Amino acid sequence: MTSSLSANTRLKLEQTLGQWSHWRCHPALPGAPHIEKVLGGGISNHSVLVSTADQRFVVRIDGINPAANGINRQNEWYALRQAHEAGLAPCPRYFNPELGALVCDYLQPDDRQKHELGDVASLLRDIHQLPPSHHRLDISERIRRYERTSRTVANANQVSLRNCRGLVWSILAELRDDPTPPVLCHNDLLTANRLVSGSKLWALDWEYSAMASPWCDLAFIINGDELTAEQTEELVEHYLYRAATLKERLLLQGYLSACRYLELLWYQSQSHADLDGESAKRKLAALIAGLNS
Repeated sequence: MTSSLSANTRLKLEQTLGQWSHWRCHPALPGAPHIEKVLGGGISNHSVLVSTADQRFVVRIDGINPAANGINRQNEWYALRQAHEAGLAPCPRYFNPELGALVCDYLQPDDRQKHELGDVASLLRDIHQLPPSHHRLDISERIRRYERTSRTVANANQVSLRNCRGLVWSILAELRDDPTPPVLCHNDLLTANRLVSGSKLWALDWEYSAMASPWCDLAFIINGDELTAEQTEELVEHYLYRAATLKERLLLQGYLSACRYLELLWYQSQSHADLDGESAKRKLAALIAGLNS
């Protein structure tokens, strides 16, 4: 059942399940949950569905040191609790940074997962109303980190990406003067991290949450979901309840360039990732077009 997980991950999972009496459940659990199935695995996380007689949970175990990707688990726990209290995220039940473990309620997906951009904008507005945290996103530092760890391979796409560096850093310097007050942002609210359950849209996976410009949060969605220009305008208008001003459009374009460059650097820093893949090539083309404009 858990054979796809490494021995170290299985051990941490067993230790997390062994702590079941410390999970924040009311009423308390009647006994240790049992494993149903592995939900997904990756470089960053491994998620496993577990259950008791009448409750189901997702246990997430870190796949790497979170600090390597600029992830603050304490801040994630804080943001997740605030989001749950506001009805935006599943209930967090247990957190153990030494084990790299997080346990949350399992939300049963609806059969119909389709939702509109207006729903995404509404969810994002609600997230931006959450209480502030002490952790702030430094997108320049994240980019620096990935530039240091990126693989050097002399193919055309990677040469094109390196040629973008100067313009991107000029944009980052301008974004330091962004006058928009920072808010608590999700910073990864892509389709994969949105779930319709009980006819309601929820936000999952809060590991990149931090204080940031709301324009940055919008840019992560637009880049991650590869929205068209028309879809981007629709999302922004739903978010603002109006059309964006020229200054706001320029801010969004700046953050889009930064987000695209960041993601492409991430691809380049991962041994399994393919910068020549179709999605990466589309995003590289979008980055270059945005910089040229």
